[in-house]
Amino acid sequence: MAGVLDGIVIVEMAGIGPGPFAGMMLADHGARVIRVERVGAHDMQGRDVLTRNREVVQIDTKTPEGVAQVRELVKTADGIFEGYRPGVMERMGLGPDVLLADNPKLVYGRMTGWGQTGPLAMAAGHDINYISITGNLHGYGRPDGKPTPPTNAIGDFAGGGMMLAFGMVSALLNVARGGKGQVVDVAMTDGASVIHAMQWGFRGLGMWEDTRGVNMLDTAAHFYDTYECADGKWISIGSIEPQFYALLRKTLGLDTDPAFDAQMDKSQWPVLKAKLTNIFKTRTRDEWSAIMEGTDICYGSIQSMGEALSHPHNVARGTFVKVNGLDQPAPAPRFLGTPAPAPVGRKG
Repeated sequence: MAGVLDGIVIVEMAGIGPGPFAGMMLADHGARVIRVERVGAHDMQGRDVLTRNREVVQIDTKTPEGVAQVRELVKTADGIFEGYRPGVMERMGLGPDVLLADNPKLVYGRMTGWGQTGPLAMAAGHDINYISITGNLHGYGRPDGKPTPPTNAIGDFAGGGMMLAFGMVSALLNVARGGKGQVVDVAMTDGASVIHAMQWGFRGLGMWEDTRGVNMLDTAAHFYDTYECADGKWISIGSIEPQFYALLRKTLGLDTDPAFDAQMDKSQWPVLKAKLTNIFKTRTRDEWSAIMEGTDICYGSIQSMGEALSHPHNVARGTFVKVNGLDQPAPAPRFLGTPAPAPVGRKG
């Protein structure tokens, strides 16, 4: 199958992390993504998951000839995206004014940490910094510990790369419906803020405290947390709704313990969590899985990356694939009418 984006041509100005991630998403679903790398760029020989499914060309954009090559590529493309600091593409002679003049229907994606405008726009930064000023990082971690970044998933990839892919496809759809080409300004700070829209809603309703580790969804509640098992491995419980909580209690023999009637009494959460902590240490992770996995308790066994490859649910859905001998996630989301083709390594 060709994929849902078959026929779309995107030029990717090579970068690291969230830029290639956006390119991977577009290419996974059938877009022809041509990755422009600098001459002599290191070839990881297909070991970089983020650059799969790409055509690669090496161009010296510091020369007039190289700039002309990129302009020729973009004249017939549907989109281009880059992840440089503001002004870099303009200094190359490849800014939006130039390329949109060449191709008025072009979608020009620009992704930075801070955005194209604002007092921090020209500053260096990384995911940990971008999620700092948006209120995200303040809420990640335990109440007695320091803020803990969730790797670089929130700013770089959810707030950056995925937002860029969404922005590109949205603007391409607008062009297909008769609109003009345009610039898509993706700031990881903006994206990280959007990712937390639900928490902002809870806060506005007085249902979210601006303190780490004291809210229902940030590890304070006994029914929404992780627990260590007898073998040192871990499980997760998310029994929020009354019927799921009731099933948890019944399964653990706690349905007759009146202390657990006070599910939403925050003052009782520490005591109830201590009881669950002791209970879950009486069996191994796999023993708990045999009892609770697949039920409406809202249960998950916490798998390492290596273990995740052989979890029965992931195997059944083909969640992971092997490309050039390298384990990696399969394309997502899934389109049942035009499924994504099997990933391949980069070409060129």
